[in-house]
Amino acid sequence: MRQRSNRITLRDVASESGLSTAAVSYALRGLHVPLETQQRVRDVADRLGYQVDPIARALASGRTGYVGVLCGSLQDSWQQDVAAALGRELLETGRHALIVDASNRPELERELAGQLLDQRVDALIALWVDTRAAHWPAIAKRVPLVSIGDSVPGAATAAELVFDNDAGVGAALGRLADDGHRHVAVLTPASRNAPDHPAEIALRRVSAELGVRVDLHLTPYEVDAAEQVAIEVLAGPTPPTAFFCLADSMAFGVYAAAGKLGLGIPGELSVLGYDDHPVSRLLSPPLSTFSWPVEPLVAHAVERTVRAIDEGRRSRRKVLEPAAVFRDSIGPARVAGATRRRRGRI
Repeated sequence: MRQRSNRITLRDVASESGLSTAAVSYALRGLHVPLETQQRVRDVADRLGYQVDPIARALASGRTGYVGVLCGSLQDSWQQDVAAALGRELLETGRHALIVDASNRPELERELAGQLLDQRVDALIALWVDTRAAHWPAIAKRVPLVSIGDSVPGAATAAELVFDNDAGVGAALGRLADDGHRHVAVLTPASRNAPDHPAEIALRRVSAELGVRVDLHLTPYEVDAAEQVAIEVLAGPTPPTAFFCLADSMAFGVYAAAGKLGLGIPGELSVLGYDDHPVSRLLSPPLSTFSWPVEPLVAHAVERTVRAIDEGRRSRRKVLEPAAVFRDSIGPARVAGATRRRRGRI
């Protein structure tokens, strides 16, 4: 014989309160009934040990209380920090983050986005993903979509927090050009290197204006992989005098490569990062980089996500500007050929 569940239901609270289940449901949600009735129902619910069934609540309200956070790659330490901060901030609003990692793979990014929708998330925050991918417009029609990093062409996003790549790239290449660098290697995430990507557009334009040769190299966020790419670049016939890395984690790989090759930073090789991870100031020498406003970024993202869920409102695009943090990893361009002679002795 099937045993009755010991779980206290809404019907039990209604029976004990002498009210209908509908009235009890309204009272627990603070709707349509007097305050005295609301308090009486809550007292009964507490005494009986009633807990809201999240599945039933989702069916009734159409909301689950979950927000998807889809990250381009959690190998990037900056994305790790932002994702964690988003989770904490969402929790303050009574919502929970479902954080997933696309591992810098466009096909996985599309699959994970679909899985989050299948989990009926109330909204989806896309953090530093491939916003040029074809699946985003359809996703934005199904759920409020908030993009952090770049705008999403053709998608009716609920909000966009866009990085001012013109300002960041201009300041980076401008400083390197002032120090005499005319050949700069740029390390960029592999899945994000496209001809129409904002950072690449800014790099082409600014480098042409400054007369600086810029070579783009596809690089995973992972330190060992970035190290290997940097070693291969430095082994070329015309090695650069500086590296500009579009993530600090890539710059860590350049430091490792320089150490392996016996190159001094910044005497023989200048290195510049892009997101001011806390570890960056602990390197020797401390890494020059750019600081993006993480706290206001997260606060804006969550506030606009909640607004989109609760009110169905779309927000204006907000542009985030970086602050240059120049430390000791960049200096005057080295004398041509000096590094090659030293490397020959290793």
